[in-house]
Amino acid sequence: MSTQSASATPSIGWRTPAVIIVCGCIIALLGFGPRSSLGFFLTPMSQLHNWGRDVFAFALAVQNLLWGVGQPFAGAMADRYGAPRVLIAGSVLYAAGLFLMAHSTTPTTLTLSAGVLIGFGLSGCSFTIVVGAFGKLLPEQWRSTAFGLGTAAGSFGQFLFSPLAVALIGPDKQGWMMALTVFAALMLVILPLSIVLATPRKAAAAGAAAPAQSYRQALTEAFGHRSYILLVLGFFTCGFQLAFTTVHLPAYLNDRGISAEVGGYTMAAIGLFNIIGSITSGYLGSRVPKRFILSAIYFGRAVSIAAFVLLPITPVTTLIFGATQGLLWLSTVPPTSALVAVMFGTRWLAMLFGIVFFSHQVGGFLGVLLGGLAFEYFQSYNPVWWLSVFFGVASAIINLPIVEKPVARPLIPAAA
Repeated sequence: MSTQSASATPSIGWRTPAVIIVCGCIIALLGFGPRSSLGFFLTPMSQLHNWGRDVFAFALAVQNLLWGVGQPFAGAMADRYGAPRVLIAGSVLYAAGLFLMAHSTTPTTLTLSAGVLIGFGLSGCSFTIVVGAFGKLLPEQWRSTAFGLGTAAGSFGQFLFSPLAVALIGPDKQGWMMALTVFAALMLVILPLSIVLATPRKAAAAGAAAPAQSYRQALTEAFGHRSYILLVLGFFTCGFQLAFTTVHLPAYLNDRGISAEVGGYTMAAIGLFNIIGSITSGYLGSRVPKRFILSAIYFGRAVSIAAFVLLPITPVTTLIFGATQGLLWLSTVPPTSALVAVMFGTRWLAMLFGIVFFSHQVGGFLGVLLGGLAFEYFQSYNPVWWLSVFFGVASAIINLPIVEKPVARPLIPAAA
């Protein structure tokens, strides 16, 4: 079996592990924050332009799908040419999408801005690129914790941006254009921070003792590995549940007589408690079998959603749901990304995790789209809530057979 990664992290000078983690966490915070608050723009934009909820839902469904489609390619580019170039391109597209979304007046322009530009922008500046950079730049003993901290930072972005969106939009819902413009400007902060995640040129030399592996060989190896396929299938549920909740929960609560302020606090609670969940998940990932962590998270989500749908909807039960979901929200990311690193090493980590994330975004696409279609057809979100419960139980079962060890790898011919 070949060595999966360099035994020692190359010298990175002033860029200590703490500096790398802090800058990466700020990038994750900024990248995740605005898109997690887009559900608050559904009502004001739909009312102003006389759109059905399916119009806004379709645009954000396209966003989730293209985010997933672009992620493996963005990851491969980051693995080959370094994270900064990809992060810069992604943040510029993200900012442009937010700005143009503020000025969209037709379903087509909304889909192009909120769907296409933001979707591809997210693929270039999301936490998956940060996770790949962490895997290459940080010592192995730091990785699982760093994955958890990076994921928690994204959640803290949700905690900050959800109430910020509500405050900027205002009780009269007239400030939504300004909110999107402010969010677009904040995306440009990623540009200078991305330089810190550059991989030193001599890092490649550090792994010279290991046989070279091309991206084609990495893909062939991964798709021939049963545990990787199970991981990909299970992560579909994560995207379905998260995207549906993020986009449709504010409107669902509004339909049930819950104020926008409580909706904002609920989304913020999800982000706040996910900080705890993600850090805990990252910590446990080096001490407990990761497949058990994933199975428990998916089953816990299913129970939480079922209880939320069955119990009366009040501000208290809504906030409890937000806190519970927050503990289980993105806590799937640290064990999932760590499993990819365990199986295949870190050389193509961003690309291979990007493929897992594509499954996540296919689930997100369907969750957002089906939510909009179900409401227009049934005037209710309940069919999709119960589908989320079913997928949660299914993924809890799917993750149990995963084998947590490096793939058996014969000597690989030098890649061109």
